[in-house]
Amino acid sequence: MILVWLLRLVVVYLVLRGISRLVRGIGEGLRAPRDAQPPAVPLVRDPVCGTFVVPSRALTAGSGADLHFFCSEECRRAYIVKTS
Repeated sequence: MILVWLLRLVVVYLVLRGISRLVRGIGEGLRAPRDAQPPAVPLVRDPVCGTFVVPSRALTAGSGADLHFFCSEECRRAYIVKTS
């Protein structure tokens, strides 16, 4: 009998917690500015396979105006061999 009441208490707690989190999430969504968008990240294209990569995470070869960005070490090696 005590186990049944304990189980009911746990279920009621979980339901109330879920409703509370839902209401809190709706409130946060209503307070957020409507035109807020995450900042755009410029992408660069890998000259070997054509994959678009984020420059800060890409591998590079060359320098200055002749800087090329690569998605992997394999693409970078292929480009270096091709241009050598």
